[in-house]
Amino acid sequence: MDTFAYTVSGADLWAWRSQAIAQAQTAHIDPAEVDWLLQGLCQVETLALRLGTLAQQLAVPTTMALSELETLWQKRLGDRVPIQHLVGKTVWRDFTLQVSPAVLIPRPETELLIDIVVAFINQSPQAAWLQQGTWVDLGTGSGAIALGLAAALPQAQVVAVDVSDTALAIARHNAVENGLGDRIQFLSGSWFEPLARGAGQLAGMVSNPPYIPSAIVPTLDPEVAHHEPHLALDGGPDGLAAVRHLITTAPRYLQAGGLWAVELMAGQAPAVTHLLQQSQAYTDGQAVSDYAGIERFVTAYRQ
Repeated sequence: MDTFAYTVSGADLWAWRSQAIAQAQTAHIDPAEVDWLLQGLCQVETLALRLGTLAQQLAVPTTMALSELETLWQKRLGDRVPIQHLVGKTVWRDFTLQVSPAVLIPRPETELLIDIVVAFINQSPQAAWLQQGTWVDLGTGSGAIALGLAAALPQAQVVAVDVSDTALAIARHNAVENGLGDRIQFLSGSWFEPLARGAGQLAGMVSNPPYIPSAIVPTLDPEVAHHEPHLALDGGPDGLAAVRHLITTAPRYLQAGGLWAVELMAGQAPAVTHLLQQSQAYTDGQAVSDYAGIERFVTAYRQ
């Protein structure tokens, strides 16, 4: 819970906001991030920002002094620190999630993975056991996908795996803060390794693995290249090293008819569906587009 130990006059905050918006525009940063920062660190209502009534408030509770807020903002401008890191949290689906440089900031497009799982179950003749089965989020990071699965599948067992203990600590915190701490089991290890005893028992595997080709990672926006974990970004020479591993190893752990679902970057879906077909362990490998029409996901069923 935020601790508002300071107060700043609304007039001072409004003046700072106006200056920060101008700086954002000059730096080609979305000006909306200024209000994101204000609402993340101060007790400021959206309506007060839209109507300008913030300027008339005598004392606005804040988590820090105005000088500290300015210092944070300069990190956004100069060092291109993501706004989510400055605030320390982000919103994803119905959750407010803690984030840090130790985990990938969950993206809005990843939310569709949960909808893909729900649609798969609803269309399956095995819906009953899928709803009550064990689902795993591999490379959980902030825990976003695991939380989404736990909320969407209240009768299922959800397991979240990550090789980073720091990431797992953040994921556990997010599960507790969002009321799902007793619904998710967190395991430390690389991909399926912690699930060695669960061979053939999974209803589904969902993952947002590293999929950026190594040579491209340094060329990404500085917010990503300099401030997000390369472990969660770098997918090897062609970006598909982790995906190939998941294709090869998942059949040992999935039940017949179980779902294999991953997120990818634009342009990778044809290669991944071909790899799934080559493995002869899956059926109905297909690409699923995001809201922008990009083939962002690939799904398949365990034979």
